[in-house]
Amino acid sequence: MNEVMQREEQISTADLITKHPADAEAARPLLAPDFVSDLRSRWDQIQTSFVDEPREAVKQADELVASAIKRLTESFAGERENLERQWARGEEVNTEDLRVALRKYRSFFQKLLSV
Repeated sequence: MNEVMQREEQISTADLITKHPADAEAARPLLAPDFVSDLRSRWDQIQTSFVDEPREAVKQADELVASAIKRLTESFAGERENLERQWARGEEVNTEDLRVALRKYRSFFQKLLSV
């Protein structure tokens, strides 16, 4: 019994991803890291500019939020379109792909509601 437990304890997170690639897909960030980095950098500039140009800073903040929302919308729409193309061609979309898609929606929805 102890040997079995020791073997189970010797698993890494990389092993988990290898064994469950769909779960790794669902856990991916909603936005690309380079895009997030750019958003943060732009936000810092906007926040700094508020002292001298408050109206312009608010305008730029609105544009930045709109840009982030647009990118999120495009990401979800692209995935939906991919599934719909498969359905339109009469292809079966496997349940695992649908489960991953639903998990991504659920994750986003929960994050949205916790804001």
